[in-house]
Amino acid sequence: MATWEDLSTFIRSEYLPPPEEEDDDLEEEPEYRIIESSEEEIRILVEYEDDRSQIVIVARERLDDSEDWVQVVSVIGRAEQVDLHKVLDELGQTSVVCGAVIIGDYLVLRHAVPLLNLDINEFTDPLNFVAETADDLEEMFFREDDH
Repeated sequence: MATWEDLSTFIRSEYLPPPEEEDDDLEEEPEYRIIESSEEEIRILVEYEDDRSQIVIVARERLDDSEDWVQVVSVIGRAEQVDLHKVLDELGQTSVVCGAVIIGDYLVLRHAVPLLNLDINEFTDPLNFVAETADDLEEMFFREDDH
């Protein structure tokens, strides 16, 4: 996979909107589905068995106007409502995949990889880790399920 078009095509085929009829079988894996899509960004809702969920934004970025990268971003909560030192300490002890940044008023987890020579597991594994880590941190520090 080497272009944004290749990756976005993969995402749109892998994470389809939910079917009309819900399957009542219990699944152990999280359910991923696209909830919004544009030319440069795809939003995926990740739903867990414990009735929690997390929105992950997958976006195309240009580095130095020459290289295409993909960012995987998920909001944890409002930055002003949390002790950032405690969040960063927890993240440092539990994650090797993403970093925490403030975008606007929000504390988010972000991971980025270059699209050139991207292997699919270099996208899917971080997507899973970012979603799960963001949801865990949101539950731990904000006690809500808003993002």
